[in-house]
Amino acid sequence: MLLTIDIGTAHFKSALWDIGIQDIRESRLASVSIPLSSPVEGLKHEVDPNIWLDAFSESCNQLKQQSNLNNFDAVKAIIISGNGPSLVPVLSESFFSGRFEVSFDKARLWFDHRAVKYQEKIKNVMGGFVDAGFFLPKIFYIKNDENDLYKKTKHFLGCPEFLAYALTGQAKTVFPCDGFDRWFWNENALVSLELDAAKFPPFIRPGDRFGALMPSAAQFFGFSKDTPVISGGPDFFAAILGSGVTETGQVCDRSGSSEGINLCTADRVMDERLMSYAHPVKPHWNLSGIINTTGAAIDWARNMLGVRSFNDFITLSKISKPGSKGMVFLPYLAGERAPLWDASIQASWHGITLCAGRSEAANSILESIGYAIRDVINVMEQSGSISRLHVTGGLAGCDKLNQIKADITGKQVLTGIHKDAELLGLAVIGACFIGKFSSFKEASKAMCRTEKTYDPDLKNKSIYDDLFEQYIQKRNIKKS
Repeated sequence: MLLTIDIGTAHFKSALWDIGIQDIRESRLASVSIPLSSPVEGLKHEVDPNIWLDAFSESCNQLKQQSNLNNFDAVKAIIISGNGPSLVPVLSESFFSGRFEVSFDKARLWFDHRAVKYQEKIKNVMGGFVDAGFFLPKIFYIKNDENDLYKKTKHFLGCPEFLAYALTGQAKTVFPCDGFDRWFWNENALVSLELDAAKFPPFIRPGDRFGALMPSAAQFFGFSKDTPVISGGPDFFAAILGSGVTETGQVCDRSGSSEGINLCTADRVMDERLMSYAHPVKPHWNLSGIINTTGAAIDWARNMLGVRSFNDFITLSKISKPGSKGMVFLPYLAGERAPLWDASIQASWHGITLCAGRSEAANSILESIGYAIRDVINVMEQSGSISRLHVTGGLAGCDKLNQIKADITGKQVLTGIHKDAELLGLAVIGACFIGKFSSFKEASKAMCRTEKTYDPDLKNKSIYDDLFEQYIQKRNIKKS
């Protein structure tokens, strides 16, 4: 068995995978909701890491109950990924005594942008733009604006690294792949910024060991002694493998609270509007554009419109015709990353008339996700063609949204049998770690299977082409 764990922004998900003679199959899935620990306050977005630790315990209980297991002694490895770049200032060593014993401050989530005032300084040090949500700006902010916390901090850890630290007592940082240098740190950067190198753990790569479970934790949760805890990398890395995107021209669309658009390319593409780094499958490269608030925009609109559930929201949106009677929403509820990289840009509705109602408002939110994706892939296609979108994540099971994406982008949309591509991608990494497959590409091709295909509806093309032009005009006005 393998145990895979992905710490999302809104959900902590885990799965057990049976290791068969022919293949590896998911046997059980657990999910625990993750609320923000404090209200959104300006550019400040936090969560209490205790929630992640409690969620690990709860997910273990769920998986045992579902599988009628007394223990996890058949688990050969635990593979962890998580959202990022989220940052946890850790204040103490970790040990386990029936509960996790480690002191820390609140985690600053990936869309926490209070360090925006230091963006330019970090850019000058790193030789290129670094968004305020990344690690160095956040740490530099803590050093300058929360110096007491900085002095107390023993390790600065990312989200999955924090859970691994709690489980193993080993502090390490996952450096995903070649080409990520600007978004982490190096010795020269630490010297230039006068940051204490001892607070920055050593780098490992996806597929490497954090260490073994602490004996007390292994015994308490029922794992075998010395069960290895493995890096699955950031969530996007695992999702690419779990979506089956292993060839150039294919796109992994990670659809959740935010949207990660990852295009497999033959060569590295240097464009300041996007991020480019090595693809999990060598020798390819990955061209990435992250959209801040897509699924989060649905949650926001659902609450604002007084809609009880996600399914009710989708039902409401279906009353509207394509185009939402001219309503266009700009989904910049927490600034925007690709292709704008503007923490101050704000969301807005346009084209509101007496003819438009709640259903059009709901539908325009879904359409705004399609427009934002098209905005990103238009930039990507300046460097190469895109064949299709492999949609994964929490929203991948929504037929309505998948069809909107196909119609607006003009690309075929595919969804896999496993919607939680992060968990499947972690199983790919784990399968290679235990020697089941010889490469990530081989494992991904063997384990990923398509469930549904959505072709663009050409009847809607002219409607969406016109509204997309309006979307671009309005966002350019806001940015200027």
